[in-house]
Amino acid sequence: MHVRKLALLTLTLLVAATPASAQDFFLKKDDVVVVMGDSITEQRLYSNYLEIWCQTRFPAHNLVFCNVGIGGDTSGGGNGRFKRDVLPHKPTVLTVDFGMNDGGYQAFNDKRFDPYMKGLQGIADQAKAAKIRVAWITPQPVEHNPGNAAESYNETLGKFGDGVKEIAKKNDGLFADQFHPYWAVIHKAREAGEKGRITGGDAVHPGPPGQALMAASILKAFHLPRRVSVMDIQLKDGKLFGIRCVRCEVSEEKLLEGGGISIKRKDAALPFFPEQAKSILKWTPLLEDMNEYVLQVSAFKPETGLKAGKYEVKLDGKKVGEYTDVELAKGVNIAAAVLAVGPVADQVKDVVKAVDAKTNYYHDQIYSPLVLGRNLAKNPDFKDVAKEDVAKRREALIAERMQKMPELDAAIRKALEPRTHLVEIVPAK
Repeated sequence: MHVRKLALLTLTLLVAATPASAQDFFLKKDDVVVVMGDSITEQRLYSNYLEIWCQTRFPAHNLVFCNVGIGGDTSGGGNGRFKRDVLPHKPTVLTVDFGMNDGGYQAFNDKRFDPYMKGLQGIADQAKAAKIRVAWITPQPVEHNPGNAAESYNETLGKFGDGVKEIAKKNDGLFADQFHPYWAVIHKAREAGEKGRITGGDAVHPGPPGQALMAASILKAFHLPRRVSVMDIQLKDGKLFGIRCVRCEVSEEKLLEGGGISIKRKDAALPFFPEQAKSILKWTPLLEDMNEYVLQVSAFKPETGLKAGKYEVKLDGKKVGEYTDVELAKGVNIAAAVLAVGPVADQVKDVVKAVDAKTNYYHDQIYSPLVLGRNLAKNPDFKDVAKEDVAKRREALIAERMQKMPELDAAIRKALEPRTHLVEIVPAK
């Protein structure tokens, strides 16, 4: 028994020690990421999805994100507010997503395009001076109902996207094309007979389904690894022979009476997909494309593996899925199953809640009312403050409220801490 457990442990450690395929991932440990853009960014949807996907894939990276999107803004506006909105956060990474307003919702013309390019280059110059890595993001398409003439604006947005690519190449930045993948999904839906809008929100401001498409395209440009973790339970002659584990640890493995298997598993990462965006999965397998969370029960010879039949997969006693012995032998991606119910889903909800709390606090308590000074006259914090003292009061409140940000980021890291779960694979009743 001791020899078998030693063999199991050795195999697990050898494979788990192999680094995750993160060497090409755009974000590095301890990066501070500022997300800049217009109203689509200020919605805090795709930016939150970016953060949650990166945080759950690399919980130990200690990443920090901050959204500085402003409704109605353009690249020129971003360039003009760079010093105010970007530099105070001391970022190492900046994402730039402008173009929707820059094109003026009209046919392409140089009078709109030239200022757009000038604004982007201004941002690039300031980022270089501050040694900030930049991801340049194209605008996404507009999506009206099929046949609406207003979709001709996509010709303009496509050309503005070409300008983004030019800026990225000229300034050695990362180029993220969200225009073409996004439009391809819309086109696929229309070919299948869809008559309405599939990305939610309105034609310009996507809801969660569209913003999940945006985030996925950006993350693919980031080279976010698809793999969350892999656990391959290997059987030989009716006994546990070894466990191949990638980005996970296992312990207390045993065979159960009746042909089942019980193992404790702790993953180094979590799968993620925004719950509110699930309608887009009718048109694209985005959830599984972005999350490889594999469970496999293999055997050196088929006849020595699991007995023929269906098996329930349980996490901490909660059924999350049901698969045949053949499916398990090939390996199943259980990302969708564990995100639907059970302890992994619960932990991901904790992460989402923590990220939302941080993002909303910064936007609602600091950025919108103080940095941008929106509705200042109605802000009770400025009641009876003399006009000449307003600027000083704003600076003081910003400094005071920013002190809470590390606490909110710490809450995200706390929610991300790896948790051990009991995995049971038992014959279905």
